[in-house]
Amino acid sequence: MTLAKKVLDLAIQIQQIPAPTFAEGLRGEFVRNLLVRENLEDVSMDSLGNVYARLPGKQKKVKGLVVSAHLDTVFPAETNLQVKNEASRVFGPGIGDNSIGVAALFGILWGIRERKFELPHDIWFAANVGEEGLGDLRGMRGVVDRFGADVLGYLVLEGLALGHVYHRATGVRRYRITARTRGGHSWSDYGQPSAVHELAAMITQWTRIRLPREPRTTMNVGIMQGGTGVNVLAAEARCELDLRSENPAALKKVVAQVEDIIIHWNHEGVKIQAEIIGERPAGELPAEHPWVNLAVNCVQAQGLDAALTTGSTDANIPLSMGIPAVVMGVTTGGGAHTLGEYIDVEPIERGMESLLRFVSAVEAK
Repeated sequence: MTLAKKVLDLAIQIQQIPAPTFAEGLRGEFVRNLLVRENLEDVSMDSLGNVYARLPGKQKKVKGLVVSAHLDTVFPAETNLQVKNEASRVFGPGIGDNSIGVAALFGILWGIRERKFELPHDIWFAANVGEEGLGDLRGMRGVVDRFGADVLGYLVLEGLALGHVYHRATGVRRYRITARTRGGHSWSDYGQPSAVHELAAMITQWTRIRLPREPRTTMNVGIMQGGTGVNVLAAEARCELDLRSENPAALKKVVAQVEDIIIHWNHEGVKIQAEIIGERPAGELPAEHPWVNLAVNCVQAQGLDAALTTGSTDANIPLSMGIPAVVMGVTTGGGAHTLGEYIDVEPIERGMESLLRFVSAVEAK
């Protein structure tokens, strides 16, 4: 069986285990047990649910390389995880983001052993929790807390990112905003404030903020809910707001503008409460950094284009601390975060080859 086929088969096994953010335990235990069976050193699971294992290098006094992939998915535990094979694609919720990424941790291990690579440095494999949504990168924060800067750096695997090398981290600030009023009857109390109306008007005010195209900066209200009936003035309504920018200063500016609107929206009969529910720090590895050049060369060696990319991933944490980190992919696909998510089968071989080239060529220190 080829390495690519072994990785694909394992990815499907991993995908079949529900792992919504904050409930990755079953998938984590599955991965931990597999790592034990591979006879790796220092296999463990921390209090967050991150799973670790070490492949020893030949030299004891050089820093190790951390290779990570997130365990969690955006799909609730009750989601139908049935897999479908169609032509050269495999469909299934979470198959690309990030089941194939987690499987690639093992693919790297198998490839190193099959080719009898003698690496000077240790490789630490980390399957981490909390990358998606309100997980707020808590798993990767734990990984970096454990290893810090005392490593060569962090290679982050994202299943669908083949052809992209992430070296810049998008900064993110997320809020849950709640509007509260006395409420009342839509007819007899008409004219009194409604929490839904107040929140909608405030959102409209946010959207009037002029966001720069360069550096790219975005705003999105992804959830809005409230009220108890069609003929009721809502006493409470809430929304969740996502702010992002490639540039920390630009993000800081839009955050200040949004918060100013929130503060001044409070008036008689209307109370607005804002809670920060997520914060992902920005960071950057220069495009000319050896790691970026190496990642690009490893992808291009497979006959693929390699676009330098900015994104919000687990790499945000080490990049924000000035620690080398890049994100590389395993294959291509589409429909991420939808029930129609899929991966392309043929590129897995080239994706794994690019990852093996990277881990074997990183310069030991």
